[in-house]
Amino acid sequence: MKKRIGSYPRVRIEGDGRAVVSQAGSVLLVETVRKAGLDTAISAALTPWRKARAVHDPGKILLDVALAVALGGDCLADVGMLRAEPAVFGPVASDPTVSRLIDTLAASGEKALRAIRSARAQARCRVWKLAHEKAPDADGTVTVDLDGVLVIAHSDKEDAAPTWKRTYGHHPLMGFVDHGPGGTGEPVAALLRPGNAGSNTASDHITAARLSLAQLPKKYRRGRRTLIRTDSAGGTHDFVAWLAQQGRWLSYSVGMVITESIHEHVLKVPVSAWTPAVEADGEIRDGAWVAELAGDILDGWPKGMRLIVRKERPHPGAQLRFTDADGMRLTCFATNTTGRPIAELELRHRLRARAEDRIRAARTTGLRNLPLHDTAQNKVWLEIVQIALDLLAWMPMLALTGKARLWEPRRLRLRLFTAAGQLVTTGRRRILRLARHWPWTSHITAALERLALLSNPG
Repeated sequence: MKKRIGSYPRVRIEGDGRAVVSQAGSVLLVETVRKAGLDTAISAALTPWRKARAVHDPGKILLDVALAVALGGDCLADVGMLRAEPAVFGPVASDPTVSRLIDTLAASGEKALRAIRSARAQARCRVWKLAHEKAPDADGTVTVDLDGVLVIAHSDKEDAAPTWKRTYGHHPLMGFVDHGPGGTGEPVAALLRPGNAGSNTASDHITAARLSLAQLPKKYRRGRRTLIRTDSAGGTHDFVAWLAQQGRWLSYSVGMVITESIHEHVLKVPVSAWTPAVEADGEIRDGAWVAELAGDILDGWPKGMRLIVRKERPHPGAQLRFTDADGMRLTCFATNTTGRPIAELELRHRLRARAEDRIRAARTTGLRNLPLHDTAQNKVWLEIVQIALDLLAWMPMLALTGKARLWEPRRLRLRLFTAAGQLVTTGRRRILRLARHWPWTSHITAALERLALLSNPG
């Protein structure tokens, strides 16, 4: 009997395997595209860019790149991963064809971007209807988080510039719909900006908010049912006035910079006016209190704005700022929501931190860097990244349950999408058999069954 040497078994490698499909779990994304009607919507939207006698549909090309990004790709050439599996993804365009399409769309500027965005908005409306109680608007409200993202550039690209963190690259401003504690989130805006773009530029926040609202169903594009949340970068007079403008009437929860005036008002708040802050489970947050400021501190701001401040004991080792008081870390935000306790409003604003999870997911889904040189080309790339993130949010919302619905892109790829399969043809049917020993095969098959039960577009 031979004694095995080493920690891993030795296997013999042969390169002539047949009917084997890698990335077999990606059929979940393909089926999500079909059920959302995204393929037909984006093909119709990009019809003006389809040349006569063209073999490949522009919408299919763009979706193929988005699928490659959703599966972990970070450049146009990674679409070759789909080209290697025609049984799952169908005919996929060559790299030169893909590059020519991106150049063509980039040359069309905002016209092409509006077409892509309209197709995404159409598909989003359908997905939310299919999701029912799992949709982000199941409670009749929608929360949109705006936040900036630093994208490092390792080569000289158009509009790349030094950033406020002493890096070099771009500073896009993005918007995400929050799915709440039971889900993840989906992108609704991505405004490409130079690396030296200001964090608190009101015009950029207004543009990002407009793009975000255009992605929502029409009933949420104005009115109190839509909440816009930002960090202190959005705490400007112009942006808050735009949110509260008559006829728009959006709800907002906007972080504010602790100015000298606010600091002085905080020092005058009596002890009895401070209310204990709360956690998401309803328990009191240890060492944190909230209070509402009033008086002349609100002069010059829109009518109905409330200013709420929180003081909290800093974490061990944290360095206090000159705007803190009595050894307490101070934070402040503005809102126009009434009829709710200020501790509940402060918790709602603090949950804006979930946007950081969405940014982390975006970095692992094509936003680690901008792979193209021209700004117009990278704007198209940002739309591709958003389509990929849409699919990675819609698929769990429609097909996964329990903890699996909270999985971020990296875990979805590792456990579901990378599963291998065997393609079997019997009669006129093609069957994809997944490995029985793979621990998450049941998640894939159950998810496909749930997607199959959903109605088809049209």
